[in-house]
Amino acid sequence: MRDVTVKQFAEVVGVPADRLLVQLVEAGMHVGDENATITETQKTQLLDFLRDSHGKRGAIGTTGPRKITLKRKSISELQTTVPAPRGPAGRGPARGARSEKKIVTVEVRKKRTYVKRADLVSEENERLEEVAAEKARIEAEEQARLEAIHQEKEATRKAEEARIADEESRLKAAEEEKRKTETASQKQAVADAEAQSASRDDGRQKKAPEAERKQKRDEDKHTRYGRKELHVDASKSGRRKKKPKARRRVTIESTGEHGFERPTAPVIYEVEVPENIVVSDLAQKMSVKTAEVIMVMMKMGVMATINQLIDQDTAILVVEEMGHNARPMQDNALETELVEQIREVSGERLPRPPVVTIMGHVDHGKTSLLDFIRTTRVAESEAGGITQHIGAYHVETSRGVISFLDTPGHAAFTAMRARGAQVTDIVILVVAADDGAKPQTQEAIQHARAAGVPIVVAVNKIDRPEADPERVKNELSALEVIPEDWGGDTQFIPVSAKTGEGIDNLLDAVLLQAELLELTAVHDCPATGIVVESSLDKGRGAVATILVQNGVLNKGDLILTGQEYGRVRAMFDEHGKAIDSAGPSMPALVLGLSSVPNAGDDVIAVANERKARELADLRQERFRDARLAKQQQARMEDVFSQVGKGQVPTLNIVLKADVQGSAEALSDALAGITSDETDVKVKVVSSGVGGINESDVNLAVASNAVIIGFNVRADTSSRNMVEENQIDLKYYSVIYDAIDDVKKAASGMLSPELKEEIIGLAEVKEVFRSRKLGDIAGCIVMEGVVRRSAPIRVLRDNIVIYEGELESLRRFKDDVSEVKAGTECGIGVKNYSVEAGDQIEVFERIEVAREL
Repeated sequence: MRDVTVKQFAEVVGVPADRLLVQLVEAGMHVGDENATITETQKTQLLDFLRDSHGKRGAIGTTGPRKITLKRKSISELQTTVPAPRGPAGRGPARGARSEKKIVTVEVRKKRTYVKRADLVSEENERLEEVAAEKARIEAEEQARLEAIHQEKEATRKAEEARIADEESRLKAAEEEKRKTETASQKQAVADAEAQSASRDDGRQKKAPEAERKQKRDEDKHTRYGRKELHVDASKSGRRKKKPKARRRVTIESTGEHGFERPTAPVIYEVEVPENIVVSDLAQKMSVKTAEVIMVMMKMGVMATINQLIDQDTAILVVEEMGHNARPMQDNALETELVEQIREVSGERLPRPPVVTIMGHVDHGKTSLLDFIRTTRVAESEAGGITQHIGAYHVETSRGVISFLDTPGHAAFTAMRARGAQVTDIVILVVAADDGAKPQTQEAIQHARAAGVPIVVAVNKIDRPEADPERVKNELSALEVIPEDWGGDTQFIPVSAKTGEGIDNLLDAVLLQAELLELTAVHDCPATGIVVESSLDKGRGAVATILVQNGVLNKGDLILTGQEYGRVRAMFDEHGKAIDSAGPSMPALVLGLSSVPNAGDDVIAVANERKARELADLRQERFRDARLAKQQQARMEDVFSQVGKGQVPTLNIVLKADVQGSAEALSDALAGITSDETDVKVKVVSSGVGGINESDVNLAVASNAVIIGFNVRADTSSRNMVEENQIDLKYYSVIYDAIDDVKKAASGMLSPELKEEIIGLAEVKEVFRSRKLGDIAGCIVMEGVVRRSAPIRVLRDNIVIYEGELESLRRFKDDVSEVKAGTECGIGVKNYSVEAGDQIEVFERIEVAREL
């Protein structure tokens, strides 16, 4: 082929000229532009380069493609018919409409890849070789494993054969030794027999003819068939004797001595006997079996079991009967041990939040001030707008963490305020700027001074026009509470619980006082604290509000408080949220105690449940003894007073309240009513927490007493008993009313009272949520009648939780004015959401003449 230009060669090959020039340069040939001439050698060199660059080998030393991909595209047309449009009714084609024909172009693309068969065969061969190699490797491993197992079995078999051969050789040697011994003994016996038979030879010779005749007679003896009898040697009998089995003899050599020595004298123990002890523990102290102790007690006439608790006197007799020395444990030994555990709190002391108690006169704004700090509305829910029990709150402010205690201000709650001052670090004394210092203000100052607690005075209600802070300073100065600006050491902070003015300054003053006190507590020690308040919940049992002072109280800890003990089953904070632990200065609501503890009792976490139960039983026994002694003394005093003055009428009261603090405060207030001016003696027969039950009614019947329920109610059976026995049952929600009524009854100045008569009781079955109407309670009227205009109370577990009025009363979809017993209705409670299971009590206030 002749030489051509690059442009002509590109046209022949079918590629652009510029691309061909680039390929020539890559192949190492610089030909210039497209008009340059290209020779046959250059063409061959270019072809070889292109083949090598693709990595494909040809037939003879050249490269070629391993696979080829072919693409094919075909275009065809399809003719379709478009139906005619429908008519107005949609049932058929429109009049005059015709179907149209439409041509659709269809493009079909195909792609196929062809691979060289030689390459496929080589790949398949390689895969088969790999599979064969893997199979050979697996077979070799299996063969090696089988050979190892065979070798192990062979070694085991040889070892067993060697052991059996050794055993057989040992048995043969023992048998041979035995045989030799028997042969020697037989020879000796034969020699002895020959020596003894020598003296009897003469006698035998004399008897020989007779013996010979007898033998001949035996030989001539025939059977009845004429044949002689056959005599076969016993050793030649037909039965084969069994070979005796070789027995393995085990020789045990004993020296006749043992490793035990009998004590030369009985062991006498010094046994400490507590007030009460379990039989099994008493046996352990004497190092004897429990069955022996029970047997001794049965001989003494006392029947007991292994887990029975016996008193100290019985235990001492048992110990002495069994020969040991009994040493009675001191009555206060456990108490002393517990006190030492509380005092000896060792560990690293870390900073803790301050405990602040808000004290002051009633209606001076203590709870409202705390509400603004907590951003809650507690005061509105309190009956009569006053606080009637201690509230413990844990507040996280922007300036630090503070634990607050809100105490009542009424005079009847003196004991509760005293408890608040005992457990607190700082006292905030709230004094109204428009009212000044009052008797409860002076009493709060006395409690704070007795406890040695610093005071921060909050002059409240400065937003009122009649507020006079200077008057407060003058009156408190007369009580020896001197302000700082007058040269004293007490901070006076003007505040307003309504507008929030001065609240930040009050918190700063509290935290500054806390820094000066340098409050610390030990975290790594058994938890100790104090019961702030306690109550009895029908659904949860005994509930106690505990303020932790040292250590960390965890869920599951065993605690002892007063006469009660128990394991912490659950803990809640002041918002009702479940928590797992509470550190120093933190309040917690605790469930799990055996009964309701007394407010103010110390709390300590103990490790030994048996000691806790023993100490609690001991305290209960002492309390019963003291109460019985007090009752006997009171009976004697009553007898002497009745002899001297004649018969004195007594007003007996059975008191039940919602919490322990309220019961204690009201009981003290009622018991203190009696004076020389009154003709009636007031006596609180019994006080407790929880709803009024049948036991309370029976006690009132036996003692001719009046039942007072403070924020609690009687159940249905108890109310029936009250009606049958005509017992006076009174409900109160404000302590003023209860004290004033008892005072007037005792003094004989009874005026017509505004009596509350329960006219109906409805039970909530379900609560329905409505955006338009709010929460509607689906109820059934259990007793009486429900009237829309009458006030109501909401009861939960026979405890009053809300007092208000009805917002709506419906029967089906109609608004009605009243619904009678046994009828279903829908009730909307104003500004409150009830729950399923609650009871709605409807009552009326009527004036009734009082009688003693």
